[in-house]
Amino acid sequence: MIVLLVIVTFIAAVLIDHFVNRNAIPIAEEKPLRTPRIAPALAAGFRIPENLSYHPGHTWVLAESPELARVGLDDLAAKVAGTVTAIDIPERGQWIRQGQKIIAMHRDGKDLELLSPVEGAVATINEKVLRDPALARTDPYGEGWLFTVNSPDLGTGLRNLLRGTIVRRWMEDAAMKLRGVAAFAQDGGVALDPKLAPEDFDRVKEEVFLT
Repeated sequence: MIVLLVIVTFIAAVLIDHFVNRNAIPIAEEKPLRTPRIAPALAAGFRIPENLSYHPGHTWVLAESPELARVGLDDLAAKVAGTVTAIDIPERGQWIRQGQKIIAMHRDGKDLELLSPVEGAVATINEKVLRDPALARTDPYGEGWLFTVNSPDLGTGLRNLLRGTIVRRWMEDAAMKLRGVAAFAQDGGVALDPKLAPEDFDRVKEEVFLT
């Protein structure tokens, strides 16, 4: 009799649980989201962040607003410049034109001149890079930026620059020209500082930096 009572009680409990929970929606266990790993964009060993626009003379622009642009030099220019002792850039308020020589990197008695990628009035200057020119060489896309420009027609200026897939081909072509006169190794795919002979410096300025 006791055994029968235990069996009936068990069956009743199972039936109650079934009817109570048959409409319940199972809750899936939440899994932590993975942070996507973005490989740095490289072309011929030189870094080329994809969110920037590039002037063929190896300066870059980052549009911070419809009329404000941040300007710097790219990785290839930074490595060719080498150990820079001083940097000359336009003064605040100066109007600069796209394609104008406005940056000078001084090293070993030689000056590497670079062209403005955008037209407008210089808004702010990175005082930190003027005090420590090495920043432009070690972190050209970050702390080594040079200045910002108020550009009323920034959209038109950006359309004259290099973006997207063409940037890789352009950088590879520039690296090939550089390898014709300079020796540089690569570490983990990243180009190290090119060893450029003084007699080849002017040729590189003309062929690679368009100055």
